Amino acid sequence: MADKNSKYLAYAGIPSFWRLPHTGELDGVDLVVMGVPFDSGVSNRTGARFGAQAVRTISLHTGNFHHPWDYDIKDRMAIIDYGDVGMSVGPDVLRDMISSTYEEAAKIYKSGARLLTLGGDHTIPYGLVRAAKEKFGSIALVHFDSHQDSLDGEGGKAIFHGTFAHDLAAEGTVDASSSTQVFIRTDMPNENGYNILYAKDTLHMTPAQVADVIRANAAGRPVYITLDVDSLDPAFAPGTGTPVPGGPSTAFVREVLQRLEGLNVVGADIVEVAPQYDAGEITVLAAGVLAGDMLQLLGRSLLASR
Repeated sequence: MADKNSKYLAYAGIPSFWRLPHTGELDGVDLVVMGVPFDSGVSNRTGARFGAQAVRTISLHTGNFHHPWDYDIKDRMAIIDYGDVGMSVGPDVLRDMISSTYEEAAKIYKSGARLLTLGGDHTIPYGLVRAAKEKFGSIALVHFDSHQDSLDGEGGKAIFHGTFAHDLAAEGTVDASSSTQVFIRTDMPNENGYNILYAKDTLHMTPAQVADVIRANAAGRPVYITLDVDSLDPAFAPGTGTPVPGGPSTAFVREVLQRLEGLNVVGADIVEVAPQYDAGEITVLAAGVLAGDMLQLLGRSLLASR
């Protein structure tokens, strides 16, 4: 029989996220964690398909503490680990992933729960954000990334992890004028009019100032947060497919997230963790903590809506 301190032994136990119950049963559930181990949309280094599994394992450690949040959302809400969806083999893997994630996310939202998804590469938001829009209306996207991911997917013919932001705005799922792309340090088209906070500018701002801009842009809309781990500087997240120097620290991003409390956050994901490029597990440690912060935000948002 395990003793009272066994929860701190991160090397033991079945690695569901935060040691949550692993089930597909949604009755009475408030928050859902779901994995999408998919990386067939990458343009550089592969490996993000291993991200969800790695984040779950590190969460056996990171989930033991809720600091600096004033309470632990686990104590107030029913939360489950839903398992993985969206993985397949064959010629239609991209279409299958988008269809599967949409269907499962729609089911979760219909139940009344809110959803945190562990990627996977940055192609995964297509189905997830469409399901959120169907439930809540046009979405304000808060997009943490070093890349804008705003290339044209050409009506589905050229989709990869660099196209979701363009396509979701072009089809009306996302309201780009209420959305913010944060810590950007590459150049891509901005045909849909996203608000962009470049890393070179945000690093001269405080986290509170960054959060204030995001809040003002969102203008009361339902918010979906998508966090590419390469939004962090490679010093803090080397284990990713397309790292770009010049980004913020993990601590900076955490404080921005914490200062978004009060927004109507209806869904979130964390993507592009490729653990094999980081033997020290720096990246997955950051991802585990940031995923926990987003789950705390989702829970507080749901409580405020009741």
